[in-house]
Amino acid sequence: MKILVTGGSGFIGSAVCLYLVQQVGVEVVNVDALTYAANQHSLRPIEDHPAYSFVQANICDHAAMVQIFAKHQPDAIMHLAAESHVDRSITGAADFIQTNIIGTFTLLDVAKAYWQELPDAKKADFRFLQVSTDEVYGSLGAGGLFEETTPYDPSSPYSASKAASDHLALAWQRTYGFPALISNCSNNYGPRQFPEKLIPLVFINALHGEKLPVYGDGSNVRDWLYVDDHAKALHLILTQGRLGQTYNVGGRNERTNLQVVHRICDLLDEKRSNETSRRDLITYVTDRPGHDHRYAIDANKLESELGWRAKEDFETGMEKTIGWYLDNEAWWRPLHDKVYAGQRLGLANPSGKG
Repeated sequence: MKILVTGGSGFIGSAVCLYLVQQVGVEVVNVDALTYAANQHSLRPIEDHPAYSFVQANICDHAAMVQIFAKHQPDAIMHLAAESHVDRSITGAADFIQTNIIGTFTLLDVAKAYWQELPDAKKADFRFLQVSTDEVYGSLGAGGLFEETTPYDPSSPYSASKAASDHLALAWQRTYGFPALISNCSNNYGPRQFPEKLIPLVFINALHGEKLPVYGDGSNVRDWLYVDDHAKALHLILTQGRLGQTYNVGGRNERTNLQVVHRICDLLDEKRSNETSRRDLITYVTDRPGHDHRYAIDANKLESELGWRAKEDFETGMEKTIGWYLDNEAWWRPLHDKVYAGQRLGLANPSGKG
């Protein structure tokens, strides 16, 4: 089997590529535009593997996508390429519209034409997995869980663009019979995550004794999913999921943002002793505009239909994550020094006035 993975040099994409090549034993073609959040160093363990190949290309480039499909003849697509940071979407929505909506349309258009020309046997086995987010569902109250039937109610330009791409994939399935599926996941964490996201950002700041910014009062709740568990779920959905269906992927690990920051501080205090608690570095900052209060995934459909279970709970996953960042400064240091140094992103009014 040969799987084309878009965005395979990103955080989740690299975990998927590593899992597919090292543990599943399938061929992988990684197509990535290598934007700021991509990191080829994440794929060093497989960069010379005969089952792995890389193509630098933008999914919005129709001609490039046609050429890639013709050359590599994939059996399935795992579409992860996306602009993904909510804060960046607040001040730079255009990139999110272009990549997440136009790029997904372009990929679906090329994939449909390719699929229609396949021999009957290969055509019957072909799959296209649209990898999405729980943020398309909007914000939950104090109770309840997101289910696959929860109506979409996106709050940010990022989640709106992902909702649009999900609708496109489902429309291609319903209109053309195109073999598409959708996954919607909760917040991922783990090794190799770009340091603009909460856990690596707080880790790096805490390690250096810098302030730890927490939005609002830190009470916003997220369901945390270890990235390697997510990679396994995506392969399972791709190969065994029912066409035209959506599968929610969650870790059943709800935590407030403040609880997450506290855990990072405590783990660092245990592993790198400090004169004072790193919790003292916490500072509360103006909340993100349109900040959804709570996300929580009901993964029962995935668990009951396909037999998936998250291996890591929040405690074991965080232990592995913080240990990895401590042991791999050579991975994150260049990003911190040259690409993103931890500055605040996503202020709707950057001047702070009004």
